[in-house]
Amino acid sequence: MKFFVDTAEIAEIVELNALGMVDGVTTNPSLILKSGRDILEVTREICDLVDGPVSAEVVALNAEDMIAEGRKLAKIADNIAVKVPLTWAGLQTCKILSSEGTMVNVTLCFSANQALLAAKAGATFISPFVGRLDDINIDGMELISEIRQIYDNYNFDTQILVASIRTVNHVTQSALIGADVATIPPAVIKKLADHVLTDNGLESFMKDWAKTGQKIL
Repeated sequence: MKFFVDTAEIAEIVELNALGMVDGVTTNPSLILKSGRDILEVTREICDLVDGPVSAEVVALNAEDMIAEGRKLAKIADNIAVKVPLTWAGLQTCKILSSEGTMVNVTLCFSANQALLAAKAGATFISPFVGRLDDINIDGMELISEIRQIYDNYNFDTQILVASIRTVNHVTQSALIGADVATIPPAVIKKLADHVLTDNGLESFMKDWAKTGQKIL
């Protein structure tokens, strides 16, 4: 499963990229606001840092303006994936941009029917938001299973990009289901390395090592 980093913070991307943990990056208006950067400037910098897809989101609500914004964003770099919302206008935009050879990430997906529409419109990625479904007591991971089955039934090329990941369990379950990509906040990626038994074992080893009185360096 590919890891996309869900951030617009350059320092976080650089750190994870150095470890080989970055297959792509996703941004959205909220992350751009948090970064305090100009969207075109920071997106261009991210594209220069990573080889994989970098999602940059349109903010228009009608198809004509979405298409114009998407074309402008696509000019930033060859690895831009234009992000559009799963609305009828977003699907129209997806169809046009994808037919022009632009990668399109259809976001804010909350149902299998929406995911089916996105695939038929030529989406490169579909972004189901599991955490937000969990917030309203709907099992977000069940949606990922439904989309996986539908896409496999009909050999759709659209990649399932699990979004709104809140916990390490979301990552595990996404991988077990067979999601193509998970877009993960940097803090959650780092938590994947944590385990209480690892900590306990390391503490025990360090105590025993101290008793030997030896040094390696």
